[in-house]
Amino acid sequence: MSATLRHFSSDDVHAALDYAALVEALRAQFAAEATAPVRSSHAVTPAGDRLLLMPAWDGVSIGVKIVTVFPGNRARSLPSVAALYVLMDGTTGHPIALIDGEALTLRRTGAASALASSYLSREDASHLVLVGTGALAPFMAEAHSAVRSIERISVWGRTPAHVERTVAALVSKGMPAEPATSLRAALDDADIVSCATTAREPLVRGSDVRNGTHVDLVGAFTPDMRESDDALVSRATLFVDTFAGALKEGGDLVQPMSRGVIARESIRAELADLVSGAHPGRRTRDEITLFKSVGTGVEDLCAARLVAHRLA
Repeated sequence: MSATLRHFSSDDVHAALDYAALVEALRAQFAAEATAPVRSSHAVTPAGDRLLLMPAWDGVSIGVKIVTVFPGNRARSLPSVAALYVLMDGTTGHPIALIDGEALTLRRTGAASALASSYLSREDASHLVLVGTGALAPFMAEAHSAVRSIERISVWGRTPAHVERTVAALVSKGMPAEPATSLRAALDDADIVSCATTAREPLVRGSDVRNGTHVDLVGAFTPDMRESDDALVSRATLFVDTFAGALKEGGDLVQPMSRGVIARESIRAELADLVSGAHPGRRTRDEITLFKSVGTGVEDLCAARLVAHRLA
């Protein structure tokens, strides 16, 4: 390995990637040419433990995120998911940085949703509803607040203690968070809904979403998972992070498409189309917009390069 190989911890990543800078870096990255094959997934043990690889390159840099998913780690009191990012020089191919992959994923996922929101949510959106209380929830709140003037954050989850924990974490950062005891009531007054769960059955239903809402779906990253129902995807104008990834892995779209509820043509644009101006994004104030993301190596590459540059 090169003697100049640098190591960046989780704390380094969070310190380097403020959302204002990362959103703009992603905007520029999606406007440029880059290659990011759909992630590959491999079973590495008979128990179903998996290795995921997410490569990307753009002529300037090459990178790959290496992810392991070992559900049995819970019995070992260890996290079930581990991730490492390797950033390489695009000219020589030599590795230049090893970066904490979990922190990178949390930051870039929130920033990608915020980038989409800058085109798809109403400019006066002020009430954010967070659905889900996992590790991503606080990052989604911070990211959306970086592009819209959020005055109220309602947090809903199935476990009250987890809701209170998430609310407390956000309030400690000076954010206007409160628990939502009823998801239906929260959705009835939402401007932006950000859903980051591991649900396999719909949580956000079209009958509960009011006109003018922007829905951000981050969970349901496999074809058999679902966060929204058929009524919502039928009512909304649909957008994705990338066609290649979302139409292969995103259950919120794959399932209704397989049953003829929506057609491939129903998905209007991907992020690259929004940043290039090929699609204008939200067209009317009353339109319901829906952004489905499953993640792409382009986002990881962009975030990793920004970490390496800022901490040089």
